[in-house]
Amino acid sequence: MADQPDLERALLDWFDAHGRTLDVREAETPWEILVLEVMSQQTQIDRVGPYWRAFVGRWPTPEALATASTHDLLGAWAGLGYNRRALALREAARAIVRDHGGEVPDDPAVLTALPGIGPYTARAVAATAFGRPVAPVDVNVGRVVRRIAGIARGRPAIQAAADELISRDDPRRWVSAVMDLASTICTRRNPRCSACPVADWCASRGTGGDASAANPNQGRFESTNRWLRGRILARLREARPGAWITFEDPIGPHPSSSVKAALAALAGEGFLELDGSRARIS
Repeated sequence: MADQPDLERALLDWFDAHGRTLDVREAETPWEILVLEVMSQQTQIDRVGPYWRAFVGRWPTPEALATASTHDLLGAWAGLGYNRRALALREAARAIVRDHGGEVPDDPAVLTALPGIGPYTARAVAATAFGRPVAPVDVNVGRVVRRIAGIARGRPAIQAAADELISRDDPRRWVSAVMDLASTICTRRNPRCSACPVADWCASRGTGGDASAANPNQGRFESTNRWLRGRILARLREARPGAWITFEDPIGPHPSSSVKAALAALAGEGFLELDGSRARIS
């Protein structure tokens, strides 16, 4: 890509002067970075900090997490949502202990084979923990790269452009810089091209934001299965470990039949033990 060194220098100089101060950027070990990336899936990075700090303080290594109880694990995850990420992270820790001598692997392909680790998380860990020049592309990084390169939507093309743009000398800093650029300047609806440090190299400069529209059919959160599952797990987390809790009544707008179905699904996914209408987390 033309003038890439100048583009990279402008981006990283801007980041040094204007980058966000986030607790999670204190993550140093590959395990700390892996936990951070899993927590950041579908959760805003500025919300993750306190949870991440407490989590790695309690389970500072894969070996420590591998033996954690489900009750303790879900208790530590409470507030982050998407609880199956917690169980997958414990399974990843067990695989790291069993197959990799307790050390987080540095190869994106090997990382992707771990439970709950997709291509984005694998690349993020490889780039930020090990300095591998492989760009993690989520919706935010993809937007910045797509606009700079002037390419249509299409994951393979965006990924190829990102891998070309990423810094070979400091991948971790580059990833943080692009994330901050996406959050503060190159936003989805109203990009501030006049303030953008890479505007001179951007093929989409001045073309405006992405079209978007609210979903008129989006219902109240309380009506969703995700809300119901969250309420069930919250009730079980608040009980002492191993205590049986009976679920016979409706929960919120969900009838008893929906509660029963949600309990069965959670049991099948390994969140809880089920005995008729009773459930527990060990």
